[in-house]
Amino acid sequence: MLQSLHVKNLALIDETEVTFGEGLNILTGETGAGKSIIIGSISLALGAKADKEMIRTGAEYGLVELIFTVDQPKQLEAVRELELPIEDGLVILQRKIMPGRSVCKVCGETVTARQLKQLAEILIDIHGQHEHQSLLQPGRQLAILDAYAGGEITACKEELQKSYRQYRRIVEELSEHETDEETRKREIALAQFECQEITEAELTVGEDEEAEQTYRKLVNGQKIKEALSAAYGLCGYEDTGVGSHIGRALREIRSVSTYDEQLQELERQLLDIDSLLNDYNRAVADYLSELEFDEALFDRTEKRLNLINHLKSKYGGTIEEILAYRNEAEQMLNKYSDYATYRMKLEEQADTLKKESLILCERMSALRRQSAEALAEEMRNALADLNFQEVAFEIRVVSDVEAMSGNGYDRVAFMISVNAGEALRELAQVASGGELSRIMLALKTVLADKDEIETLIFDEIDTGISGKTAWKVSEKMGILGRAHQLICITHLPQIVAMADTHFCIEKRVEDNRAVTDIRRLDEPESIEELARMLGGASITENVRNNAKEMKDLARNTKQY
Repeated sequence: MLQSLHVKNLALIDETEVTFGEGLNILTGETGAGKSIIIGSISLALGAKADKEMIRTGAEYGLVELIFTVDQPKQLEAVRELELPIEDGLVILQRKIMPGRSVCKVCGETVTARQLKQLAEILIDIHGQHEHQSLLQPGRQLAILDAYAGGEITACKEELQKSYRQYRRIVEELSEHETDEETRKREIALAQFECQEITEAELTVGEDEEAEQTYRKLVNGQKIKEALSAAYGLCGYEDTGVGSHIGRALREIRSVSTYDEQLQELERQLLDIDSLLNDYNRAVADYLSELEFDEALFDRTEKRLNLINHLKSKYGGTIEEILAYRNEAEQMLNKYSDYATYRMKLEEQADTLKKESLILCERMSALRRQSAEALAEEMRNALADLNFQEVAFEIRVVSDVEAMSGNGYDRVAFMISVNAGEALRELAQVASGGELSRIMLALKTVLADKDEIETLIFDEIDTGISGKTAWKVSEKMGILGRAHQLICITHLPQIVAMADTHFCIEKRVEDNRAVTDIRRLDEPESIEELARMLGGASITENVRNNAKEMKDLARNTKQY
């Protein structure tokens, strides 16, 4: 459930915080007061595209923060599967919007906008005032039917997608190797040459690094000899070498070390230095005695490096990549050595996988037809509750084997007739905007029991609805609010009367700037706001009584 919303420096909002309640939360206000900003800010916090123009003029950033409580086991498991933090059932989402970038956080941990959207799909369902148009898309209708069908069809679809992916991979492989005999001969000859060239090189992993080290030493042999000889002279025991100075220092301190234990310690330290210097000089002398330019070794090393670098330029940047290239070439030779058998095996695999996929498609189609009948029956009842008096509703599942995909081979069409005697037609040919809004609400109601998402947001989906129909819609939302948290922006008094919690969004001018605020209304204030919506410019006592009567009627309706 969405506990609270905190917004700062966003459009007309300076800073505001809203604490939502259970059941039906209603947001009302005058046109232009900024109601859409509230829903828009929630969408931003959930990963919607951010525009720097939304930052309030003069502010450096905009901030939106949502706090959700998650107590349903399936939702908790889904959040954990995303490997996102959750603290004692609380999920805190924060998005800071700055010019050129935005920062998204979940419980203080920075996440991507994509992760935020994945989390949003678990926590909340936002239904905008234009979303009902998506009902006209056959793909959306198929998704709704599958959502209603539930776990059995989901498991079947996962199995189908796995089988279909394997089938498509083999079909693509067959297509890639659809070559004539002459082309295959050329490819075989090239692969044989490449394999032979790499094999004859007898490469060993790591030998290139060893060869490069040997080559560097040989090429720079004279420079090494000069530098090391100079170092040996400076550290030696002849003339002005460091060793002669250390020897004299050792003799001097030894002559007085018997007088003080501290001097004896200094003598021991100097002896250690003298010993280390002796070891160093012996090592340098040994290195210099062995330092000779071996022309034969240099020639062999240079040729080996040239060969390795030549192969790297053709087959890969490392010896491992060169050897892997040879393995791939050998695999291709194995395929082409008995090409007819190779293709036959692939074709058999493709045929088997296609049959498996078609069987799964058929099973999915049967499940969809079964679910279509049940969903259509529930939809007819739900639509009748929403004042569709003579409604006929049917869900058709049309199968086409040639259209097989990882989603099956069905096309789903929602068919409806809203007037007696009229033939069933697809939604796009029949339904008006107001009718689509009610159809979408009916779907939400029917699917609510199967939906793990606890919080639903409706942004003015009551477009085109009035009168008795508006009251029917209000009743349906009251019922939906028993099992879900609803947050709804509306202009209909009938829906406002059904509110469990009522908020008013107001715009005022402060320091010559427009500011939008939102505040929770108590019972008298809610009745006054409802009266404003009923009465227009002037609010009489009769209008207030009417508003109070609507609230009482709604309260009685919710008790049944």
